[in-house]
Amino acid sequence: MGAANKVPGVSGGTISYVLGFYEELIYSFKTINAKAFQLLFSGRFKEFYKHINGPFLFLIMGGSVFSYFSISLVLDYFLKYYELYVWSWFFGMIIGSVFYIGKDFKKWTYRNYIAICIGISIGIGISFLTPATENDNLWFVFLCGIVSITGMTLPGLSGSFILILLGNYVLLLVDSVNVFLEVLTNLCRGNFSILSNADKIKYVKLLTVFTAGSAFGLVSVSHVLGYVLQRFEKTVNALIIGFIIGSFGIVWPWKETLYLQENNSFILDKRGGKIVENYQRFMPNINEVETWLAFFYIVLGIALILVIDFYGKNKK
Repeated sequence: MGAANKVPGVSGGTISYVLGFYEELIYSFKTINAKAFQLLFSGRFKEFYKHINGPFLFLIMGGSVFSYFSISLVLDYFLKYYELYVWSWFFGMIIGSVFYIGKDFKKWTYRNYIAICIGISIGIGISFLTPATENDNLWFVFLCGIVSITGMTLPGLSGSFILILLGNYVLLLVDSVNVFLEVLTNLCRGNFSILSNADKIKYVKLLTVFTAGSAFGLVSVSHVLGYVLQRFEKTVNALIIGFIIGSFGIVWPWKETLYLQENNSFILDKRGGKIVENYQRFMPNINEVETWLAFFYIVLGIALILVIDFYGKNKK
């Protein structure tokens, strides 16, 4: 789930939905409330751990953090050298996830149709927005944390793609993470002189504020979603299906990255890198071998979801 959250266009919430623990995720985060803090500050740690569904949250958050420094690095490698096939695999998984969620609807109502249309419209609209420029103001970084975490709580809405639109994807999920890993490695080796490097500390500070914003957003959004899931479960699920269908344009495998230009020259960020403006989608050439390989990975992604669905039906 953490690896999926890092990929622009892919929603970690979709992964949790497909794997069958989405509602437990929302309700577990919802338990982080005034009672939880009362138990924590009074020293009743065992009761606090039980109240917040500690074993589940520990595995979810631990796995997500671990993947940022391990699995996601492997994913970065494949995205660099086998981008088409990675996107094809995700595209297939998202197609499968629409089936996975939609099969539970026995009867569609007008409210559900309206909800799915709203979800599709928002998903498509987001995919055509133009990204903003990079902004390292701490309040804006905190806001980025709140907004980007929606990819974990709202299936079909990619937190990483939202960060691209806000202009801070490279700053927060690439540069800050890499610098933090470098600082941590040096500290483990006993090299404390790195703490005097103002530029490195700046990135650590940015990542800390971003993480705090993410934690705040995760808990607050989960409370809202927990409330609406209890009262309007089918409508929310229809909206989620709409989000996922609307995100097809973002994860469409055959696309070319467009970079911001001015007077036929690329506009560079503070580190000299090109700034992503959006993606230009195109239809594949069916006469090429790599197109058929991409189709294979799409089918593989769909098959993976169907296998998970089969396992869910037959497990004890």
